[in-house]
Amino acid sequence: MNITKILSCLFIVPLFLLSNSPAFAYVEKNTAVLRVMNKAAGKTQIVPVAVGSTKKYDGLNIIVRNCKQSDPFDAENFFVFVEIYTKTDERIFSGWMNRNEPGQNPLQNDTYDVWVEKCE
Repeated sequence: MNITKILSCLFIVPLFLLSNSPAFAYVEKNTAVLRVMNKAAGKTQIVPVAVGSTKKYDGLNIIVRNCKQSDPFDAENFFVFVEIYTKTDERIFSGWMNRNEPGQNPLQNDTYDVWVEKCE
């Protein structure tokens, strides 16, 4: 066997193995557990919200569209797609929240902060 065949095997086989590795896997959960802080009242509370439902809390209407846990064999993380509206139906947030990166995409407005605790 010549050296080029050996080198090509050294590079092609690992690429083949990597290409067949599964994509990130997630476990779908039924309930998002969010932490809501009302800055004006100076209180923080845990608020569970079932996926597909609306939870009225304080001056907010919170709708959870999806709640996922990272693959159990990876570092634990939770991802929630949530829409948050005021009592007057003004949307103040819509998007994914990530528990391990709370500063990446949280709701932060004058009155409320919301972030992910976990999915159940």
